[in-house]
Amino acid sequence: MVRTPSTMLPLGTTAPDFDLPNVDGQMVDYAAAAGPNGTVVMFICNHCPFVKHVADQLAMLGREYVSRGVGFAAISSNDVSAHPADSPEQMVREAEDRGYVFPYLYDETQEVAKAYHAACTPDFYVFDADRKLVYRGQLDPSRPGSDVPVSGHDLRAALDTLLAGKPPVAAQIPSLGCNIKWKPGNHPPYFSP
Repeated sequence: MVRTPSTMLPLGTTAPDFDLPNVDGQMVDYAAAAGPNGTVVMFICNHCPFVKHVADQLAMLGREYVSRGVGFAAISSNDVSAHPADSPEQMVREAEDRGYVFPYLYDETQEVAKAYHAACTPDFYVFDADRKLVYRGQLDPSRPGSDVPVSGHDLRAALDTLLAGKPPVAAQIPSLGCNIKWKPGNHPPYFSP
């Protein structure tokens, strides 16, 4: 498993739009996924051990913060021809098994991942109500095989700061996970294998 850090898109970046198919077959754009108090966009997939390690916490965070006016969108951008476990059909099962209350979207062209400069799974972005980036980084310090429990501490703190109307904390730690599985010849310029 290749350990790839997130690119740490500059704070204040405007959330790129998207319009992607959800596991329920409906198309979901940024506006539909957004919450009145902010929005979490995360790049995940089914097979990555880093995502599997935190997936139950992601479901819990969704249930907790959607009720507080935060929208969530999970996006899978992996090349499913090389990684069939990440196929849309398998995404349906994953969303059901985990109890995701948020859209789980399929980025077949990988253009949305490129727009967000997503590099790894999981990769997290928090935008305020004006679509400005206030957090990008890790869920928490836990990693597969570590003795650190999964708590969602860093993302939770970013969301609580946002909901309290406070400015974002400048010190943010990159997420770490498996690299996004780019299609052959589709690697973005910021990706270095």
